[in-house]
Amino acid sequence: MRKLSAEEQILWSRVAATIRPLSREAVQPDPIAMAPKPALAAGHSKLRARVPAARAAPAPLRTPRTLQSATLDGAWDKRLRDGEVQADRTLDLHGHNLDRAWAAIDQILEQATAAGDRVILLITGHERRGEPPVRRGRIRAAVHDWLAASRHSARIAAVRPAHRRHGGGGSLYIILRKR
Repeated sequence: MRKLSAEEQILWSRVAATIRPLSREAVQPDPIAMAPKPALAAGHSKLRARVPAARAAPAPLRTPRTLQSATLDGAWDKRLRDGEVQADRTLDLHGHNLDRAWAAIDQILEQATAAGDRVILLITGHERRGEPPVRRGRIRAAVHDWLAASRHSARIAAVRPAHRRHGGGGSLYIILRKR
């Protein structure tokens, strides 16, 4: 992988400064992005950038399958929406830190897989609204990425929000595939 030139570093830092982070932790501004524009060398009237020739619009990128958008049959989705599904296992993550929560999720997925369970109710707590830095709700923010990266991800058919009687917005159903 090649290193960026000084001009490319400045341009990249300006682009990166416009990005809103996914996490709610405070982000320190990049000092390179705040640096003034470089002075032009003598004899150059403007910076030259490599711009490709105009082409037709590229084909839309295929988005990777996420567990939230994974399809179940209509009967499953209806039963989940109506709150008619009973969880085989329940995991409450209140009071856990990020490391303990990840270990607990991995352990319950291991146990449920070994026992042939189909539905896990994962209680994460309600999302905390507000501008960063919000110190609460980090487990809920990370749980979908954890499940997708888990060693058990191939066994997970879908992840759906729980019905109100099972915790509503503060809980998730993890639907496991049949063996």
